[in-house]
Amino acid sequence: MKESMIEAVRKNRIIAILRGVENNTMERTVRALYDGGIRMLEITFDQSSPTKLLDTAEAIRTARCCAGPDLLVGAGTVLTVQEVKAAADAGASYILAPNTNAEVIRAAVDCGLAAVPGAMTPTEIEYAYRCGASIVKLFPSDNLGPSYIKAVLAPLRHIPILAVGGVNRENIRDFLAAGAVGVGIGSNIVSKKQIAAGEFDAITDLARSYLSALNEGGERE
Repeated sequence: MKESMIEAVRKNRIIAILRGVENNTMERTVRALYDGGIRMLEITFDQSSPTKLLDTAEAIRTARCCAGPDLLVGAGTVLTVQEVKAAADAGASYILAPNTNAEVIRAAVDCGLAAVPGAMTPTEIEYAYRCGASIVKLFPSDNLGPSYIKAVLAPLRHIPILAVGGVNRENIRDFLAAGAVGVGIGSNIVSKKQIAAGEFDAITDLARSYLSALNEGGERE
């Protein structure tokens, strides 16, 4: 499980984060991203919503059914064991979180899901990995920058790092060059303005532009 998640992120490099996308536009949004070459998604739990379990489960099922079998769908902002179980029941392959919660990580592993918890300091990063994380999400990565990732990985090079927060077309290669195995990108690639306007072709073009940015100056590893 851990190895397959790392392999998937190394291959695809980008996890597109769908936060606050309404279920009535979920299918078209997912198809637009898929047509643009995106193969990994994070569909987040809205922690302010009383119906978050049902809504996120429905969104995960929709995403899994409306694109190709090579699309990997995960749940994001997973803060509780109950949310882990809801994600697993809906068919998620992995869970992501902004924090490190050992109980949540263990629950994910027990459910057969890869866990990608969030951390910032070397102590948090090492602890998350020791708890069973497949990959550790460095969050917020834009506040820390690629140089921080490079410095942290000097002693912790055995821990795969996902950079999340503020990644864009201009700096994506910098984060990867610093040692991140991949990146998570939210509103910079999943534009709510374009979704609201029904501009799904523009979302496809934007996704393609990010994949092109990955290959500028050479092929992917």
